Amino acid sequence: MARLGILSDIHGNLFALDKVLEDLSAQNVSGLIILGDLIDYGMQSNEVVERVRELDQDSILIKIWGNHEYAILREYYEHFSSSRGVESAKYTRSVLSAENSEYLNKEWNPQGVQECTIEGIRFLAVHASLDDPYWKAIAPGSLKGEYSDYDVVLSGHSHYSFCFTEFYTADRPEMRNKKAVRFINPGSVGQPRNHIPHAQYAVMDTETMQVDLRCVPYDREAAMSLYMGQVDDFYRARLENGI
Repeated sequence: MARLGILSDIHGNLFALDKVLEDLSAQNVSGLIILGDLIDYGMQSNEVVERVRELDQDSILIKIWGNHEYAILREYYEHFSSSRGVESAKYTRSVLSAENSEYLNKEWNPQGVQECTIEGIRFLAVHASLDDPYWKAIAPGSLKGEYSDYDVVLSGHSHYSFCFTEFYTADRPEMRNKKAVRFINPGSVGQPRNHIPHAQYAVMDTETMQVDLRCVPYDREAAMSLYMGQVDDFYRARLENGI
């Protein structure tokens, strides 16, 4: 039996990450899964990467790039939907330390997708979706890919938390010819967009399959105070209401 902490989309918000790590310490988790986007938008990208580097690396079972790692480390900005997104990414690249860039390049999976089996459960971890691991997010009713080979699909990118089960047709009379696949998005640690302005992550119990979508208050004002014109004020203002 394992309890897994699932994090995504920290986005340079150390205040939020530290509160999540504090909350995690009471959850009796045996491993972490991090679904990408440690950096960008927030003003503490270096500090976030450094905090993650301080963790027991063996306890991080999966660590995959998100679209922001891909864009910034590869200098590929074409997929951003706005000029302010490009400007933020370029700013983050300009301040990201060589040591943190090297860590992300050497220690993290740059494919944005990874499979693994934990306690006999077949997991797929993907930053966005199988249709596009970096840019096209899974959502209820819009799966963007074929996932019937897996038991649990973990994804981020949208900054909207969810947990639902999709039933695929399968030649399994003992299971009424259905295959259940659980889809989990832990939400965003550092820039939630579901109108809940708290740091969000998930805990999954592999024995009961229970999923706890957790929300942890953090000092939003302190995080917002660090924005001094380095990037568009949009990224500061959205922290207030989780939008």
